[in-house]
Amino acid sequence: MDYTIFAVIIFVVALLVFGGVFLIRPRRPEAPPKAPPQEREDGAGTTTAEPEAAEEQGAGPVVVAPEPVPEAPPAPEIEMPPPSAGRLVRLRARLARSQNALGKGLLSLLSADRLDDSTWEEIEDTLITSDVGVTAATQIVESLRTKVKVLGSRTPEEVRGLLRAELLAQIETDQDRAVRTEPHAGGPAVVMVVGVNGTGKTTTTGKLARVLVGDGRSVVLGAADTFRAAAAEQLATWGSRVGAPVVRKDEGADPASVAFDAVSRGTADGADTVIVDTAGRLHTKTGLMDELGKVKRVIEKKTPVNEVLLVLDATTGQNGLRQARVFAEVVNITGIVLTKLDGTAKGGIIVQVQRELGVPVKLVGLGEGPDDLAPFDPEAFVDAILGDAE
Repeated sequence: MDYTIFAVIIFVVALLVFGGVFLIRPRRPEAPPKAPPQEREDGAGTTTAEPEAAEEQGAGPVVVAPEPVPEAPPAPEIEMPPPSAGRLVRLRARLARSQNALGKGLLSLLSADRLDDSTWEEIEDTLITSDVGVTAATQIVESLRTKVKVLGSRTPEEVRGLLRAELLAQIETDQDRAVRTEPHAGGPAVVMVVGVNGTGKTTTTGKLARVLVGDGRSVVLGAADTFRAAAAEQLATWGSRVGAPVVRKDEGADPASVAFDAVSRGTADGADTVIVDTAGRLHTKTGLMDELGKVKRVIEKKTPVNEVLLVLDATTGQNGLRQARVFAEVVNITGIVLTKLDGTAKGGIIVQVQRELGVPVKLVGLGEGPDDLAPFDPEAFVDAILGDAE
């Protein structure tokens, strides 16, 4: 046998054997199927998936529990204010406390054993310091002197009756004190509220809306005081409490356009009344007063203005009268709203302001509560002054 051939055969066989060790590998066992992700319940009761192991690359995104959607705040509860009828009577005690000094002082003087010239002068001074006005005070004193002289005797009841009659004669007027808020064929009634800063004008607008809603009327408010952003916010708060929509624009917008849009909204909604709150205009600034006249003219392009209510602070006295005169020159004032009457003994301003402007006091503010605005009733007012002074 040829040993060379034999050696070659052995080499080839060995090569095949050792080569198979490296070339032929055993099959890797298949990985078991992944178990579905375990679910857990978080504190909010929401079911979420556990995240995959961190070492496994290419895993799918982790499912994160959605944040709970916050509930919408509940709508403000609509209030139902008391009706206007009888409001002044209900507030009589408060009015009597504030005006007690006037009534008590007058009754005490008139009940003196001797009514000489000095006493009558003191009575007149008391009336003047109560803002009745010089002319009205003189008339009251002259009338009382005549009646006391004719009467002769002066019992407490007679003195009170005489004083009551004189005060009523000065306060009463043939003019209608009702605020004209009933809608007409062309649309809603329109009430403009005017006055200088600090008199309570925007607050009066909101309180008047409550009076009308309490009487069953539907109301739209116009925030035409665009010089003061807080005024629109304040009016929106008043409106939300009684369900009255408020038409407003950004600070600095044209007040006349706000007023016009408010009337348009009231007409479209079929509202009974639109109340337009105007800026607290300083009566010394002619330009602003002219703009107030513009607001009225723009409204009247769409519908008549039924009321222009001038809000006066009862504590301002003669300064309030000067304000009233300037406003009366710009717009046709139809009525007075006298605020802060609960904090002063100078209720005689009612007499003087009616004489000066020739328009009646229609509403009075007797406190800071939301329902402290009341239709003015002369008899209830005088009885409140004299009632606690007996």
